[in-house]
Amino acid sequence: MVGCWERSPIGPFADVMWATPDGQRRLLVPSGGAGAFVSAVYTFDRVDVVPLVAALAGAELDVTAGDVRLHVTGGRGWRIPFAPLRTPAVTRWVEAPVAHALVRVQTYGTSPTGVREWYRADEYRPVAAARATVAGRDLGPLRPRWKAAAFGFSEPPRRAAMVRVRPMLADPSGRLDAVLP
Repeated sequence: MVGCWERSPIGPFADVMWATPDGQRRLLVPSGGAGAFVSAVYTFDRVDVVPLVAALAGAELDVTAGDVRLHVTGGRGWRIPFAPLRTPAVTRWVEAPVAHALVRVQTYGTSPTGVREWYRADEYRPVAAARATVAGRDLGPLRPRWKAAAFGFSEPPRRAAMVRVRPMLADPSGRLDAVLP
């Protein structure tokens, strides 16, 4: 999973959440601050600060994160209407059942660290093509996800997609506040 945070409490950044075939949950981030922020929400077996560049232009995404290279081309997408009117309650009670029925994802839940999350999707675009390498080794053709990544309460869609999301986070424990500048 690639996160391209245009806005966040720590400023813009990108991250790569990656579950290896042996089940290790890895986080690739460009800075320790980004690692602390994302790790305050999700749990990982390993967090690596690496040179990370993510360029998103229309339906094309290019990512270089340490020895990981990824190029994704999105197919025809559609905007999800009424973005400004969709409150957290709408996300939880209206969007959640629709998203689960259509693409088997959760839009509301509590992360393993106790952070409540609302994933308010504004645009959905299925992935038409992708190629990825790790340390120069080609990862093969694009195919449906077959194993849970186990980062949090929600899994990515089984079929790869590019989704523009406005996450909202609430942390009653204060764990997020502790890592924010």
